[in-house]
Amino acid sequence: MLKVWSAGHHSHFLISAPSSNSGKTTLTLALLRALRNRGLQVQPFKCGPDYIDPIHHTSAAGRQSINLDTFMASESHVRDIYAKYNSEADVSVTEGVMGLFDGSDKMQGSSAEIAHLLDVPVILIINAKSMAYSAAPLLFGFKNFDKRINVAGVIFNFVSAESHYRFLKEACVDAGVEALGYFPHNKEVCIPSRHLGLHISGETDYEKIIENLAEALPETVDLNRLLEITHRSDQENAGYKVNANPKLANLKISIAKDEAFTFLYQENIEMLSRFGQIKWFSPLHDEHLPETDFLYLPGGYPELFAQKLSENKPMRASINAYCSNGGRALAECGGLMYLAKTLTDHNGEQFPMAEVLDCTTSMQNPKMTLGYRVAEWNYVAIKGHEFHYSSLMDNEMQPQAVRVTNAKGIETETKIYRKHNTFASYMHLYWADNESFIKNLLAI
Repeated sequence: MLKVWSAGHHSHFLISAPSSNSGKTTLTLALLRALRNRGLQVQPFKCGPDYIDPIHHTSAAGRQSINLDTFMASESHVRDIYAKYNSEADVSVTEGVMGLFDGSDKMQGSSAEIAHLLDVPVILIINAKSMAYSAAPLLFGFKNFDKRINVAGVIFNFVSAESHYRFLKEACVDAGVEALGYFPHNKEVCIPSRHLGLHISGETDYEKIIENLAEALPETVDLNRLLEITHRSDQENAGYKVNANPKLANLKISIAKDEAFTFLYQENIEMLSRFGQIKWFSPLHDEHLPETDFLYLPGGYPELFAQKLSENKPMRASINAYCSNGGRALAECGGLMYLAKTLTDHNGEQFPMAEVLDCTTSMQNPKMTLGYRVAEWNYVAIKGHEFHYSSLMDNEMQPQAVRVTNAKGIETETKIYRKHNTFASYMHLYWADNESFIKNLLAI
């Protein structure tokens, strides 16, 4: 009788690929939901700084997806947060970033680095379109390039038919990598893209797509074997203990979160919560900023909701008054766009914003700016990343005396601005293991 893994079983694995556009996210979503549908507690993780894949993960798994990034955070921090969330799950599924060995500087910050650091087996996703036995040298190279990485199995994507898969299985035997199944090309479950990654607006019924993916996957992928070869012992997290972090202050901290402002790191919020009470609010739907000691406006898609944000005049006035009167605030990327005088969308239409900062922003003539960043700010180094298509226009602001470099230590054009006690930048910051930075930011 076929064994069916159920709650109480413990497995973990990392989904990776030779390159982007192999179908990692689609198959990760299918796996998360299919395993959840078996009654398993499934914990999703995402390698790298991306915000968008974790939003999908959270929906598919029913548990908050957590970023793992060895550039923005220390190795000890990454190990700790993995153990923290992994210990509470039956299965932990980590989605890699780009290709397995692709990092900011060779392998630095790559999925392979995460797999080695956390001792997680790797499951490769191979785009098998127009490929048969050539999969053998490809798999052999990935399995043997770095022996510290355990490439435990492979799932083929975009397979045309069962006969096509038989050729691919033969390649796996000769490469020494176990074939776990395949996923056929299916336009009905394709997820459209957005300019920052996978599409996340409400235009498509994602719940239906994810459920269709989960129903189709077990027909051609051996989930039992996947869980078997990625089994972890109960002792792996036995040494982890939840630390009761003491409260460091009793501030009122207001954080924007709605359809327009979604780019948040869970562990950043955990760190902020040590300094006070978190108050969530919506610049789209609420009329006034809550009573607050610190305002955090994260990134997101304000350009998609520019008209609604602009029409909410009471909220714009409330935030303007708070910042103009010296309230402490941090605005990142989309948050900066909201605090500008106006926002010009893709269609060239201009919308008034909160008018805190002496600049405008525009989505016209979009140019991608991408990369890790390190800022030396008030004698404290803080890391993050930059990823946007908008441009700062009519800029009358003077930047702070902050040196910002990329992953290779080369100075960038990224600036940090200050008006009154409002700090704004295109950088998305990661401070979950940087208590000194938060103390400086909150003026504690």
